[in-house]
Amino acid sequence: MEEAAVSKIIGANLAGIRGRVEAAAREAGRTADAVSLVAVSKTQPAEAVRAALDAGQRVFGENRMQEVLAKFPALRLEFPDLVLHLIGPLQTNKVKDVVAHCDVIETLDRPRLAEALAREMERSGRRLPCLIEVNTGEEPQKAGVLPAAADDFIGDCRDRLGLAIEGLMCIPPENEEPALHFALLREIARRNGLTTLSMGMSADFETAIRFGATHVRVGTAIFGARRVAALTQSAAE
Repeated sequence: MEEAAVSKIIGANLAGIRGRVEAAAREAGRTADAVSLVAVSKTQPAEAVRAALDAGQRVFGENRMQEVLAKFPALRLEFPDLVLHLIGPLQTNKVKDVVAHCDVIETLDRPRLAEALAREMERSGRRLPCLIEVNTGEEPQKAGVLPAAADDFIGDCRDRLGLAIEGLMCIPPENEEPALHFALLREIARRNGLTTLSMGMSADFETAIRFGATHVRVGTAIFGARRVAALTQSAAE
């Protein structure tokens, strides 16, 4: 399949998702511009990201710094208004690269990482907004601060470390009703005076919008389950 055809698929998918975001926001009594669509481009080649950029998308989410460094420095030269969220687990040895190359960190989840970020932001003079990841399902295999510890961690990050904590992020357990987790995240944010909620993915973003999501992270519904990535790679070869 030609690159133009792949771009058409991604553009059409984006238009469809934007329409659904707008409809969900309207049904919730909110405006469409209250919800930011984060296009999750993990595993996608730079050509697929460029197709989304050509279709007007500017906010992207990546899981791994290796992919960030491989794709986005060159894309930023073409699209300087691009905004990049780190949405995957962050190791402390990657903090310098993250602060240099990302614009928002959504996965702050432990004191040691918070301290490393505070030091690097002080050193570099680049103060990124951060979201604290909350493990709302208390799943042992999953990253995130536990709900019972969230208030103290938020306070420590803001008051002691001076980090720009703007909100919270969660990934509900696969086989549980996501609305329960979105409601819990919203309540933790409310009592801590936080206004940004990153919650909801391809399968449940409309529910998340109903519960106050300000950012929805959508990958598969835009790029496909690696299918468009494979087509784009074929077109480039």
